[in-house]
Amino acid sequence: MLALAILGFLHDEPLHGYELKDRITSLTGHVRPVSDGALYPAINRLTAAGLLERRTEPGTSAAPRWMLSLTEAGHAELLRRLRTPSEVEITDRNRYFTVLAFLRHLPDRAEQAEVLRRRLAFLAAPATFFSRGGERLRAADVDDPFRQGMFEIARATSQAERAWLERTLTSLIDDGD
Repeated sequence: MLALAILGFLHDEPLHGYELKDRITSLTGHVRPVSDGALYPAINRLTAAGLLERRTEPGTSAAPRWMLSLTEAGHAELLRRLRTPSEVEITDRNRYFTVLAFLRHLPDRAEQAEVLRRRLAFLAAPATFFSRGGERLRAADVDDPFRQGMFEIARATSQAERAWLERTLTSLIDDGD
């Protein structure tokens, strides 16, 4: 998720580490805070892999700063990740939102639609939070109002997301013709 966010934000424009951290925090920080101890090693790994380029630029104060930008290989890696997100990037809502934040960079509408179809198929599959004796429980099967609330919130969120996905898929298909 972190590598995808780095590649995605740097696709838009070169950034220095602080700006990059701020943008990633805005996207995912409410769920998964981004520490310097995670961000800078990820930047170093992506740079070592030839996906990012660093150059020194004068800072706003006396100290110079490193500006980060995507290489051609970094651009290709971003597109590869967007075309073929992992299963957890489809099923985990927060990871999926990171994919969704940058899906516009994928130039092929059919490939964008395929990612959305995978998410829609995941949402269509039966799901539950709880089980008893190997059986999945539904909201009607639990007495706890807080657990019932979990079901109600999940159902409403899933319905809203499915409706958006269906509208967007129709738009992608209609606009692609």
